[in-house]
Amino acid sequence: MSDLVPLARAHCLPRRGAEHRLPEARVRELLPEVPEWTLAEDGKALLRTFRFPDYRHTMSFVNALAHMANREDHHPDLGVHYDRCEVRWSTHDVGGLSENDFICAARTDELAS
Repeated sequence: MSDLVPLARAHCLPRRGAEHRLPEARVRELLPEVPEWTLAEDGKALLRTFRFPDYRHTMSFVNALAHMANREDHHPDLGVHYDRCEVRWSTHDVGGLSENDFICAARTDELAS
């Protein structure tokens, strides 16, 4: 991924193997680009909770997120509740965070705005 392309405009690429896991320094560089996300699981995942006024709005977000995730072929773990959705991005095939997780976190932010 080029640093000239905003995360929300980049696309995911297949990432398999530890060589695609982001080093801590790169994670720290990318984290300000998705400021409302937090590191979880000892830096192996990105986590954010999105809040909505009711179930209908929550499910609309979840459906839009599922559509985006399928297009990118990168899928989050979700916790869906009446008025919120907890979204967790991590790349299982690399054993932690990859650039795909930051791309999808930025795209998720756009869906919620």
